[in-house]
Parts: sequence; structure tokens; C-alpha cells
Amino acid sequence: MLKIGTVIMLELKYGDKLDKFKCKVVEQKENQIYIDYPINMATERTVFLIDGTQLKGSFVSQDNNSVFLFESEVLGRTKQNIPMLILSYPGDEHLVKIQRRQYVRVETTADVAVHPTNSEFKPFTTVTDDISAGGAAILINDKHGILAGQTLQLWVVLPMQSGEIHYLKVKSKVVRLIPLDDSRMKASLQFVDMSPQDRQLFLRFSFDRQLLMKKKGLES
Repeated sequence: MLKIGTVIMLELKYGDKLDKFKCKVVEQKENQIYIDYPINMATERTVFLIDGTQLKGSFVSQDNNSVFLFESEVLGRTKQNIPMLILSYPGDEHLVKIQRRQYVRVETTADVAVHPTNSEFKPFTTVTDDISAGGAAILINDKHGILAGQTLQLWVVLPMQSGEIHYLKVKSKVVRLIPLDDSRMKASLQFVDMSPQDRQLFLRFSFDRQLLMKKKGLES
């Protein structure tokens, strides 16, 4: 399940603050994994985690693109070709699996550029109506020439609260078209052959938007 080279997202919560780190599995032994030093997703700096630090980890399986969650603890550090942290790992049988259908769709506007796979229509720009790590709904009209069942290339802009902006190119399939009025409609898209790294970014963006909406709700 977990393999050498898998990208892991780590979360550290203390008080009301939540820090997120990215790292990669370098080696695995029994109930331990060896990772390169984590990078703070907000500051993009290497972080130092003391022994005993409790973490929550998640990764996207390279086999089936499912997301798995687990709890972990910093056990120590070692140095071979590179400096590494040693984390506890519960084993594949104790992972919590999040099914693709459980990806939360968040109603949010993100800028997208839509390109054909084989010149079926002219490229155009629009916005999303909702988005998740598994797909998105975009707003279109009759003149765009989008048809159900088509495969297209979607360029998506994901702005994070931290100030990061990610530009992702995603192969997508048009699942269905939902009429809104005489000329406008909503195209429901499913992301196809997405890399684990890109799916992690979409998960982060979805959670980021949820946190932002919750914050605005509290403020209002």
C-alpha cells in the first residue's frame, strides 16, 4: 500500500493552530517509515519535529488513487544518504480509507481554462460552480460545444489562504450536462488519471475553502 517515493501530508495541531507538512517516504521497515525532512506547506521551509510529536498523516495510494489516513509519532532521526525522520506506521491493515465518492464537493469559484483533446471545440475560460478532489462542475453555454462523454483538458487555478497559488492541468471527462436556463448549463466533470500529488493539492484546496467558509460564517 505505502511505497517508497509516496508523498505524505502530515498535520500537527496545537491549540487552535494547524500546521501542514509535505514529505516523501524514503525507506520502510516493519512498523516504521523513514521520511525526508518535512516541508512546511505555508512557509516552504524545512521543519524540525522533536521525538514524541503526534501527527496525522495522509497519502494517495499509487495503486488506485484512494486516500488513506493514519496516526503517527516521531520516533527519532537518522542519516544515511540524506537526513531522515523515523515515524511510527500502524501498518496497511490499520489505515483509514476514504472512498472516492467521499470527496467533499465545495461550492466555490475557481478560474479554469478548458481545452479540447482533439480540436472538438475552441478553448475558452470560465469558472467552477463546485470542486472536489474527484471532479468539478464548470459553467458553460451552448456556444462552447461541450458534449457529455467528451474528454478534455482542464487548467485550474487553486489559490490558497496561505498565499500559495497552484496551476494544475487535469484530464477530465464530462459526466453530464445540467441545464440552468435557455442557453447556460453546468458541466459535471470527473478527473481522470490524476497524479497523487495533484489530488493532494485538490484535497488541500477543498479543505482550505471549507475552513474559509466556516470562518466567514463565524464572522458574520
